[in-house]
Amino acid sequence: MGQKFFLMGQNHQPGNLEELLDAAVDTGNIKEDQIFEKYANQTLPKGLAKTAGTLTAYSGSWTKAEVIHLLRRTTFGVRPTDVQVLLGKSPGDAVDYLFSNVPSTAPAPPVNSYYNGGYTDPTGIGPGQTWINAPYGDGTVNGKRRISLSSWWMGLIVNQNLSILEKMTWFWHNHFATELSIIGDARAAYIHHAMLRENALGNFKDLTKKVTKDPAMLIYLNGRYNTKTAPDENYGRELQELFTVSKYNSPNYSEDDVKAAAKALTGWQVNLSTIPVSSYFNPSRHDSSNKQLSSFYNNSLMPGLSGTNGSLEADELIDTIFNQAPNQAAKWICTKLYRYFVYYDTVTDPTVSANIISGMASLLISNNWDVVPSIKLLLKSQHFFDSNSRGCSIRTPLEFFAGIFRTFQVILPGSFDAQKRDAIWNTLRSYAAANGLDLGEPPNVSGFPAYYQSPEFAELWINSNSLPKRLQFVDLMLSSGFTAGTGTAIKLDVLAFADTCSNADDPVLLVQYCCDYLLGVDFSATRKDSIKVSTLLSGQTNNNYWTQAWQAYKTTPNTANTNIVKTRMNSLLTEVMHAAEHHLC
Repeated sequence: MGQKFFLMGQNHQPGNLEELLDAAVDTGNIKEDQIFEKYANQTLPKGLAKTAGTLTAYSGSWTKAEVIHLLRRTTFGVRPTDVQVLLGKSPGDAVDYLFSNVPSTAPAPPVNSYYNGGYTDPTGIGPGQTWINAPYGDGTVNGKRRISLSSWWMGLIVNQNLSILEKMTWFWHNHFATELSIIGDARAAYIHHAMLRENALGNFKDLTKKVTKDPAMLIYLNGRYNTKTAPDENYGRELQELFTVSKYNSPNYSEDDVKAAAKALTGWQVNLSTIPVSSYFNPSRHDSSNKQLSSFYNNSLMPGLSGTNGSLEADELIDTIFNQAPNQAAKWICTKLYRYFVYYDTVTDPTVSANIISGMASLLISNNWDVVPSIKLLLKSQHFFDSNSRGCSIRTPLEFFAGIFRTFQVILPGSFDAQKRDAIWNTLRSYAAANGLDLGEPPNVSGFPAYYQSPEFAELWINSNSLPKRLQFVDLMLSSGFTAGTGTAIKLDVLAFADTCSNADDPVLLVQYCCDYLLGVDFSATRKDSIKVSTLLSGQTNNNYWTQAWQAYKTTPNTANTNIVKTRMNSLLTEVMHAAEHHLC
């Protein structure tokens, strides 16, 4: 390919996406002339400058651009109505609102939406009834319940209110990663999810204690098989390597610390027969010997406890880790929060660790491990709102697919029953899964590689397989949509979206409006003008060519007038949503 275009973020090396597009052309997924039409002679900025802002509270301009940046990072898609809500507040108050507007009650649980085709739940759970407190049944119904759970979760993401809750629930799922297919029991998986959701804006140390004794985690990392006669080091290792202090310390915890942790955690089991599913402590399986930790934990000695008191050792282990290695634990979780909300590369710029992450970590410790103050400090900072912190990352499949639904405010028919509703959400989940992110199914305990694998990180979301599928989904939603067997096509209402622009009759402002909501990095003025002419003006140069067409449609929305503006809007949105900048956030 002679022409080139690249997805660029901070320190991004050119060429990766070009190679992927070459591969896509070679495999026939994209036609070469389509690439040239969309991207000829277009090159995004290379290696954006490092963000220089500090943790000092942001006091700069507060326009739609800043609000959209905040919402891109804290929700799964920007809705015009949400932007208007936050525009009426100060930057600090807008951030506070995202935390205070969290629903006070848990969402209604997943239900039997798998009754289509005449299937009957063998445990007696009828259509539309929840299965979370039902008997296990068999492998077939349990498999259907796992799909019900992940579809339900996708529905919550698409229909989230104006708060940070869904983004934080997803953060903790990727941090304390488990896999639905390995947990096996959908009821245990739901309990795990509900625990993460309930504690998403709470205390890191307390949540770690709950995760340690959670039935799903005990199943996933073999904690239920950890006994004094056959210690299983799996969870004791991941607790330190992935969940708390991390493997990136020098000096660090030792193999003896892993062994000691495993012994402290012996005796915990899972009862899948109780309703709800529960974990319990079996004293006869617990190692009551003393546990000696290394110099990394200041040579702490955990006295062995016997009988039912042995159950206290799990919490004592967590307390010891947080108390004896607080800086390491705080820095690790704050590093992950920074990567999640700002930018994934914290390695090549030591000033980020020294000036930003360290400040967040200190605040986390001083607030006794409550995470909200540290997250707010980051989101309210000059650093977060710095221009170089915007459009520097690649949208995850969740942000891409669910985000399209949210920005265009796709609403399912009120007549849909549970089966039809979940069929739509499961289809959307399937699109994300085909692009490398299956809800509830990270590839391993480390979570999804794009969140941790250096140096690629978020660049892993785009490859020769995922990019064509993203573009194909855009084309599908702008044309026929999909039914998922419901008999009703779910697609984008492009004219309703245009109507959310207060100056939709002005082609210049309408193009800018689409760029604002759909692009991570804005087009140049020249490119926007070119797109305006080729789409809304159908090759004409007079802006009235669109203005008159739009006004005619609004005055007389007959078939002819509707088709004229709809065709042009589809053309405009195809140009914008096929752009490389549409994958940035």
